[in-house]
Amino acid sequence: MTEELYFIKTNPNIAKINLYNKLCREEENFLSFLQPDGKASLEIIKDKVKDSVEELTREELLNIFLWFSKAYPSDHEEIRTQLFIHGIDLFYEIQSPVHTESYLQLLSDYEKLSQENLNYIVNAQNFNQFMIYGIFLTEMINREQGKENILSDYLKPDYKSLYALAESHSGLNNIDEKSSIDLQRYFNDLYDLTKFYKGSIIQL
Repeated sequence: MTEELYFIKTNPNIAKINLYNKLCREEENFLSFLQPDGKASLEIIKDKVKDSVEELTREELLNIFLWFSKAYPSDHEEIRTQLFIHGIDLFYEIQSPVHTESYLQLLSDYEKLSQENLNYIVNAQNFNQFMIYGIFLTEMINREQGKENILSDYLKPDYKSLYALAESHSGLNNIDEKSSIDLQRYFNDLYDLTKFYKGSIIQL
């Protein structure tokens, strides 16, 4: 089971300077995260960062993330700050393994229903469509408990096809009531944080 899920925006212009320079300065330190073929992997990562941090694979980005996490093991806010300084904006996270699993299950279902593959790095518009679907779906689940979501009512007139998609799936979900309330909050928050954003979003 995936323990946590991180949502990241990137600033390739900052990364190509600050992250690239950090990788060059601290090669030996970072190499321990790149076994077995460390040196070759490091050069590939440096080349990608110099071009665009968004070219990194999920595994390469995870290694960078782990590198920063090990540097500040007891200070989560400092990890976020240092990542941001180096062009990686960790703007949201889901820390509960149960909620992470439920979120990823909804994502998988959405991909099948919409026939759209949202990779670990996705443009904000496609990500936002999934957020709106998630808002609709969780509202339908929670409505049965007498809990309504004003945001869902606000979005419904402009996204009728996504609402219909959520409606077709609402009877098929296997999310428990407690998780659906938390998931609704995640979808609302993520929608608010990304609705005007034009770049890529990474789910790590």
